[in-house]
Amino acid sequence: MAAEQRKLLEQLMGASTSRQAQVSMEDPKVCRSYIVGTCPHDLFTNTKQDFGPCSKIHSEGLKAEYEAMPQSERQRLNFEYDYMRDLHKYIDDCNRRIDSAQKRLEKTPEEIRQTNDLLEAIADIDENIKCGIEEIEVFVRIGQVSLAMDEWYNLKVMAQTKAEKERELKALSDTSGPSGHQKLQVCDVCGAYLSRLDNDRRLADHFYGKMHLGYAQMRKAFEAFPRDMKQRIRPQPSAMDDDGPGGPRGPKGPRGYGGYGGGRRHRG
Repeated sequence: MAAEQRKLLEQLMGASTSRQAQVSMEDPKVCRSYIVGTCPHDLFTNTKQDFGPCSKIHSEGLKAEYEAMPQSERQRLNFEYDYMRDLHKYIDDCNRRIDSAQKRLEKTPEEIRQTNDLLEAIADIDENIKCGIEEIEVFVRIGQVSLAMDEWYNLKVMAQTKAEKERELKALSDTSGPSGHQKLQVCDVCGAYLSRLDNDRRLADHFYGKMHLGYAQMRKAFEAFPRDMKQRIRPQPSAMDDDGPGGPRGPKGPRGYGGYGGGRRHRG
């Protein structure tokens, strides 16, 4: 039974190899990202960002043939542009996830309002305590000891109220925004959440993990392309756009390496 399965597998692999041998390098079924560099589908196998198998052909023979070509012939094929466009698509998607994750860590409008209210209340209590101390000094100076004692009692109550407000403020700070998410931050290379409380081992596991290294590799590859090639994949602004070629800022693209889509710097 095992021999029959192995024979069937060999036949299937042979058929696949035969089909690849019949495909030319310029066939649209060939993966140009694989030919030029690394197909993004191969970078994230068995990770949270697994894109599944590439739908196009990965041929080692065609890759070797391309690498042996003179530069003039490579320029004629223009595969590098397709590779860069492929990288840009995945990097841009990652950048959008990073922005979305970062927003989830920010304080909500309600949390900001509560924080401001508590800060204002604490400031008012501080001012009242300061005025109360001045009144006590006046009462003592004119011999009104009983009034001074009453005011001292009021100051103790205000001090307790202030302490309660400060505890509320700390609790709010600990349960909202980055502090409320275990002091989380977003990795600006792959978009994963990191904790500022993580030890060196956990951080090393992240920075040397397959997903982080995959995005770092894509960003580095995209960064290596000349600026004029990056310009070619920018969306062309309308001639009527004030920020277009005739406008004050000129054409724009996503932020990143080289000012366009390459992404964030690799930290760690």
